Amino acid sequence: MAVKIEKKSSNSIYALLDGDIDHHSAKGIREKIDEEIEKNRPNLLTLDFGKVNFMDSSGIGLILGRYKLMKFLKGNIEIINASPRIERIIKLSGLCKLKSS
Repeated sequence: MAVKIEKKSSNSIYALLDGDIDHHSAKGIREKIDEEIEKNRPNLLTLDFGKVNFMDSSGIGLILGRYKLMKFLKGNIEIINASPRIERIIKLSGLCKLKSS
């Protein structure tokens, strides 16, 4: 699993997730995203799931943790390009209100 992070503007970070999100990969993704959030203090974090093939409960934890961190910083999170399978997991977890696009 890889994550490519871009600073889109002075107050926006975009994270393109690529591959599977499971127990083994979630920690590294979380650390990279959190490092960028702490460094840049954005108002918006966009998580792009367009290249994610598989996600288990670790992915839900990844989303929820970044949501809490962004709320602590008075920011927002958006989830984009989720496949129907990933979208279903998000919906079943109750995180569907975070989903946009």
